[in-house]
Amino acid sequence: MITLSHSPVRSDPDVMGGTLVCRATGVPAQSLLDDLDDGFALDEFLEIFPSVNREDAEEFLRLLELVVRKS
Repeated sequence: MITLSHSPVRSDPDVMGGTLVCRATGVPAQSLLDDLDDGFALDEFLEIFPSVNREDAEEFLRLLELVVRKS
């Protein structure tokens, strides 16, 4: 079971049409995954998108890893 004090991502129909975005930003979470898949380091992604909080990005990746492991 996963318990969060806050979610590192959110979905709101008024922000990017409900696309999953990094918390407190309009940066799609998929952009992080795409950049990492393209060989960018997390630090490079954070330089490109400075509004994304490092802790939120790292937490999102940890949660995603847990979900993938359970599949």
